[in-house]
Amino acid sequence: MPRLLAPLLLLLAPLAAPPAAAAPVPYSLDAACSRVAFEVAFGPDRISGTMPVAAADLALDFRDVSTSHVDVTLDAADATASFPFAAQAMKGPKVLDAGHFPAITFVSRSVTRTTEGARIEGLLTLRGVARPVTLDARIYRQTGTAEGDLSHLTLKLTGTVRRSDFGATGWADMVSDEVRLDILARVDRAG
Repeated sequence: MPRLLAPLLLLLAPLAAPPAAAAPVPYSLDAACSRVAFEVAFGPDRISGTMPVAAADLALDFRDVSTSHVDVTLDAADATASFPFAAQAMKGPKVLDAGHFPAITFVSRSVTRTTEGARIEGLLTLRGVARPVTLDARIYRQTGTAEGDLSHLTLKLTGTVRRSDFGATGWADMVSDEVRLDILARVDRAG
């Protein structure tokens, strides 16, 4: 289990470079050790699943979090679900319509510090529809790294989206409108 780095910036600010040298540092995603998971109510049960990350561009600035950015592309066509029929229905034309819209993108527009970590506001584009989404983020130093070593991090992002906001309204009588996101991203400092 990764060790909590403490609220984003509060602990790390003294470890960052001097203000004149501070700038966002690029990180690369370790896709094999990362997951974008979701969960939605299905009557009294829950459907859960994952989507693979097709591409990610992220940079973190621990001194000035507002200059950090996160851009991610998910592969909707390869999404999985806890029930085989649910995966097929989810990728079909009534929900994700992965045949016409195989990618889901998130592009951050602002990153702000919170007492628990950070809040990332951005545009989520699903089914060709872009809507604002807010994700809460926490950062952890990976197990086995030395204190102050920011080269290998784990990011945990959580949030919710309403699928109807994107026109993904299929089976509304059986499947909840609210989809909970739980993202775990392992990242390594690039270069």
